[in-house]
Amino acid sequence: MKILVIGSGGREHALAWKMSKSQTVSKIYCAPGNAGTAQIAQNVEIQAENIPALLEFALKEKIDLTVVGPEGPLAKGIVDEFQKQGQKIFGPTKAAAMIESSKIYAKELMKKTGVPTAGYRIISNIDEAIEFAQNHEKTVVKADGLAAGKGVFVCSTKQEMLAAANMFLQEKIFGETSGKIIIEEFLEGEEASVLAFCDGDTAKLMVPSQDHKRAFDGDNGPNTGGMGAYAPTPIVPEKMQKEIEREIFLPVLLELKKRQTPFTGVLYAGLMISKEKPFVLEFNARFGDPETQAILPLLETDLVKIMLSCTNKTLAGQKIEWNKKTAACVVIASGGYPQNFEKGKTISGLNEAGKIDGAIVFHAGTKKENGKIVSNGGRVLGVTAIAGTVFESVQKAYNAVEKISFEKMQYRKDIGWRAISKTTIEKEKIRTLINHRRNRLSPHEIREKKQGHPRKTL
Repeated sequence: MKILVIGSGGREHALAWKMSKSQTVSKIYCAPGNAGTAQIAQNVEIQAENIPALLEFALKEKIDLTVVGPEGPLAKGIVDEFQKQGQKIFGPTKAAAMIESSKIYAKELMKKTGVPTAGYRIISNIDEAIEFAQNHEKTVVKADGLAAGKGVFVCSTKQEMLAAANMFLQEKIFGETSGKIIIEEFLEGEEASVLAFCDGDTAKLMVPSQDHKRAFDGDNGPNTGGMGAYAPTPIVPEKMQKEIEREIFLPVLLELKKRQTPFTGVLYAGLMISKEKPFVLEFNARFGDPETQAILPLLETDLVKIMLSCTNKTLAGQKIEWNKKTAACVVIASGGYPQNFEKGKTISGLNEAGKIDGAIVFHAGTKKENGKIVSNGGRVLGVTAIAGTVFESVQKAYNAVEKISFEKMQYRKDIGWRAISKTTIEKEKIRTLINHRRNRLSPHEIREKKQGHPRKTL
């Protein structure tokens, strides 16, 4: 089989890496890909949202299966266009992908199906926001449309809520995608991500994971696309997984089918586990990033076969097996991310990191330039490691991270801390380990110190 993977991030590298292990696959293309995908596939210089060029390429090369990574092309209807030409493609149609491309649509869908979620109000102008602020303190403000994972503000005061609403409605920081907003009640608890393979009728859950959205340690700083993840997470036990399938995924699939917009692909539920009950914060219509980099290394069943069972509507008969170990992914970002950051920084230590047993280095914002691999985005790398426990996989991932260096690189030092801190025996271990990481100079910082430059801290 010939496979086309659309996208250029760490998620797409992980997808290509996993599919390359399938005995059914003879060739993988990535459009546009990155320096990591180039090592296992052929990169194609077509941007992920250039649907006509992608379709032309798929037809010309007789691609057997196209896999869509990012949300942009899905929201623009890439699946519809490929299917019109008889092309097999893994992902939801434009109508089904509205569950991610419009938070208002998703909220109203949840309300109709009885899916547990936070109370909310749809706001279309700043006067409505001011009125709402009179009776609410801690809230969550969200853009209606796509915002690359950055369209959410958790607000502790009325002033913060109004500032966020103003950025969306008046300043239009995300353009017309924030023409309307949702203001939700704030739910206390822990976040988790549960993804499921879907064929329109059946949902088969993947191992649950926990992302780390904030930029800095201790869940501080601005929201990002995700600074690390681990799987499986203990906050979603097996009994709750069955509840999530029964009360969240299946009602949504049934309703979408009734609307003649059946969902095929990966449906992602971003959850808040509050008082041991799951509430949906958001739905995504594709694999998560960086959750994919922690989940796929644990998948033991052929990913290509699973995807084909989804597109062929035979998922119910597809057995899916998972490794019983734990995987952790630490994202290395460019200094300044998610705000202003510089590109073109030479990356060293990639080979050394990859030699650590159980470690895998997934590329995200990278490219090859003059024979060297350089940074080419906000999130640059995702370093994943597999081990027996969360603590061991996290420790192994950081051992690999410490081999890597580029100017102004930044990463969180506490990935997995919530899960580890729940185990009394591990509490002191993680405290000691995090302090060690915070005090330890990276190779780049050592060079700066020798040159007399002050050390930069997060």
